[in-house]
Amino acid sequence: MKSQGRGSKYSLFESAEPIAQELPREGDRERVFSDYVVYVDESGDHSLASIDPSYPLFVLALCVFHKRHYSEQVIPAVEKLKFNYFGHDSVILHETDIRKQRGDFVFLSHRPKREEFMSWLTNVVERSKFILVACVVDKARLSRQDGDVGNPYHVALDICLQRLLDLLSEKSQQQLQTHVIVECRGKKEDRELELEFRRICDGEGSQRRPLPFQIVFADKKTNLAGLQLADLVARPVGVNYLRPWQPNQAFEVLKNKFYCGGGRRMAGRGYENVGLVIYPPHKAKSPGEPTEA
Repeated sequence: MKSQGRGSKYSLFESAEPIAQELPREGDRERVFSDYVVYVDESGDHSLASIDPSYPLFVLALCVFHKRHYSEQVIPAVEKLKFNYFGHDSVILHETDIRKQRGDFVFLSHRPKREEFMSWLTNVVERSKFILVACVVDKARLSRQDGDVGNPYHVALDICLQRLLDLLSEKSQQQLQTHVIVECRGKKEDRELELEFRRICDGEGSQRRPLPFQIVFADKKTNLAGLQLADLVARPVGVNYLRPWQPNQAFEVLKNKFYCGGGRRMAGRGYENVGLVIYPPHKAKSPGEPTEA
């Protein structure tokens, strides 16, 4: 393996050995698990009691990976980035720590190093082939609705899981079990989330259909690449909703990853209300009527 000069960085998907070919499946009728795995993270909190005016949102993001691509390309790419910048792979890529340049990421206060690291990280995200499903809950607008508005996390979860089934149906995977990995938040919160997840999957969600999903709780210390990528994408989606006029390089990368109508030929265009859902939905306005805040 040739050095790439000072700093000696490895190319992103370089492999010292040939990757083993996937063997043909036998007895597909007996298959239990789908070809996909889903990693989930959120941005913002789900409380309606106290709403932060600077970020009055709750964003839920689902990153859907084909297992082979995830295991053979995504994980090695994330590992190489960590070895390159930290010398080991126990570091957790956490969006808040990166943005605030704290903990393991204090070195990002040096602008040239920060630009280099962010370029590398953006490249990893861009070249990781996952399909993004996200819901932005505008808590300020939700709190003004009449009646019982419920828990923003539960609202977003229902919306995202229904879209996830649509996506997997397109892949002919709807009869197989797909695992949805979420990060542990606390015993009480995890118990409430599991109950709501199972309620939705039992056919009591908004579309009254059973969903073939299994929730898995993972501690942050398990250091799963998929959870870290989900963590990195959630906030840029929220920031783009709040300030759509503001340059947002991260969101520009993510636009092409959203689940969209019309197939992949519509990538980057046909994702509104499909792979990216805003809740509550904006009401259609008559000509001359001011836009809803």
